[in-house]
Amino acid sequence: MFRLLGVELRRVPLSGARVMMNVITIATRGSKLALWQAEHIKARLLERYPGLTVKLLIVKTMGDKIQDVPLAKVGGKGLFVKEIEEAILDGRADLAVHSMKDVPAELPEGLILGVIPERENMTDALLSVKYADLKDLPEGARIGTSSLRRRCQLLALRPDLEILNLRGNLDTRVGKLLNGDYDAIVVARAGMNRLGLSVPQISELGPPDFLPAVGQGALGLEYAKDRRDVAELLEFLNHRETHSCVLAERAFLATLEGGCQVPIAGFARYSDANRITLRGLVADVDGKNLIIEEATAKPRDAEELGRQVAQAVLDRGGREILEEVYAAHGPE
Repeated sequence: MFRLLGVELRRVPLSGARVMMNVITIATRGSKLALWQAEHIKARLLERYPGLTVKLLIVKTMGDKIQDVPLAKVGGKGLFVKEIEEAILDGRADLAVHSMKDVPAELPEGLILGVIPERENMTDALLSVKYADLKDLPEGARIGTSSLRRRCQLLALRPDLEILNLRGNLDTRVGKLLNGDYDAIVVARAGMNRLGLSVPQISELGPPDFLPAVGQGALGLEYAKDRRDVAELLEFLNHRETHSCVLAERAFLATLEGGCQVPIAGFARYSDANRITLRGLVADVDGKNLIIEEATAKPRDAEELGRQVAQAVLDRGGREILEEVYAAHGPE
């Protein structure tokens, strides 16, 4: 017998696992996209371990509660993860499924992002009812996004655009576009794919001209460092190439001491069988000054690669840009 979340359970071997668990609880936000992500991991676990019971614990985060203020003005790290992490720390859940782009560079003491499944599409998408792509938008078009990262890159490409705040879950944002509130909006392509959403016009905004958020398109499985049973249960989901790339991106973010709602972008990719290339960006919010650096390293040096690119960005003026952003919008 052993005790899990206050309940005594019999140890029942699960095929393919070296540890023995028969119940596991996943903490997740309650949005359609977050639930899709949690259900996806649940399905993978049940496929691997037919005897396992997987429960979902829905947690409302501060980011979910505040819907009428731009994220950059809310402040505070971990707007979409803090309450979920607390559920792991206090024993209500065994793990959490996150969108990696929402996870701060620093984790609470005792927790680890030990598993990163294979990445979905990492690009952004420009959604519109009438206009095929960015160049087709009329002068002064109204574009919806609450992301400073997207704002600065849009304005760098089209300084004439009017960037308007857009909050809400993905399906809510798409609904506002279809209702005519905006000429176009920018969202993550991965979310559209996962929820099967579509609009009349969709065009890709991706590298090298438009960089995604750090970790965009990837999921992260977070759990307590001392839960070897959970780590072993989940390890089959880890995708080595994605994990290395996300490590490089997050080291870039951590070195810049930035959060997910500042004008920082970064994307790492395997440039050949045994090299990772990381391209990172820091920009002012009006898109007038973009600092971009790129470097390549072996996968085992992924975190050092992230720090190297970040330092190059800081040395070229990124430090001053970030200080100005924090002064205007408050620290993350």
